[in-house]
Amino acid sequence: MEAASQLRDDRAIARAMRILLRRACRPGQAMSDVATCGAFFRLRLAHEKREHFEVAFLDAQHRLLAVERLFSGTIDGANVYPRIVLQRALALNSGAVILAHNHPSGSSDPSAADRAITTRLKEALSLVDVRLLDHFVVTADQALSMAARGMI
Repeated sequence: MEAASQLRDDRAIARAMRILLRRACRPGQAMSDVATCGAFFRLRLAHEKREHFEVAFLDAQHRLLAVERLFSGTIDGANVYPRIVLQRALALNSGAVILAHNHPSGSSDPSAADRAITTRLKEALSLVDVRLLDHFVVTADQALSMAARGMI
């Protein structure tokens, strides 16, 4: 009986999370507040057991156009291809992006690979006049802003 009750609770929580996500960031909403963006990505990624890489595509006024999960990996990494990020940014006519990925390990410290891909993406995006505003590293407990730490 307890397992059935827990399953019902899990389904209710999942349904509530989907509602929160729909209401948290809608297309056209400004994505300029670090705390709000961090909470948004934490809601999307904190529960994941594998690493996922998502991009919020924004217009020139930093209003949300779309959020897409572009890459998924294993428990400790995901391959990220700048070409794909650029293709989507151009297809959506994006003026800026915010990156986010989770660390299922629980460590919010950006790895050397995280810092390297952030730099590569920033350089590649700048060639087509798309600004990289932030990159969040998400764990179950927090969403660390690399921009707030001076890493972008």
